[in-house]
Amino acid sequence: MSTMLRKFAIIGHRAPSSGKLNLNDLAGSCGRMDVLSRAINTALFLSHGIREDTEVMLHLMGGPGPARRILFQGSRLRGVHPDERAIAGQIGKALREPVPSIGHFIELHPGFLHSGGNIEQTIIEWKRDNVELCVLDASGELFEPKSHSQEKIGFLLSDDQPFSANEVEMMENLLVVSLGQKWLQGHSCIAIIHHLMDSQ
Repeated sequence: MSTMLRKFAIIGHRAPSSGKLNLNDLAGSCGRMDVLSRAINTALFLSHGIREDTEVMLHLMGGPGPARRILFQGSRLRGVHPDERAIAGQIGKALREPVPSIGHFIELHPGFLHSGGNIEQTIIEWKRDNVELCVLDASGELFEPKSHSQEKIGFLLSDDQPFSANEVEMMENLLVVSLGQKWLQGHSCIAIIHHLMDSQ
């Protein structure tokens, strides 16, 4: 039986979209790149291997210059290791490249691509690709995998900051799902989603 493709869209509100990353200060001057790298690590990697049924779209919104998206495709990804600093290092290499035009993805190495655009562009692309869209929010309805039967499901989540008013407007009319009443860290939410879906 084929596995439902899982997609995670993670917004880094202060994460730089261009320039140089300080790998010795991921939690400070890099806009909580430590939080983002931890979420990517949890989404993609198993103890021994990688999740081929998972993709991550990282949104770098902190400038300078236009917003950048980085796409990690678990089924094709090579050259990225399950370590937060190593993941951040790969992101840092992308930041030295010009931001591609919105909607145009350039592959930097297998399974590692980047493009311009924000969460609104990702929502447009996912809808066009028949992805069932879910916004993660503690106030939503409890997420139950058995009630989702499409071949692709996408989860939208923020970094250590809540969604902005503009982002909330972009996500209007999307299904809001919850993993419980307590606000959890992004990487914990991803781990729980994987557990729930793996258990089906």
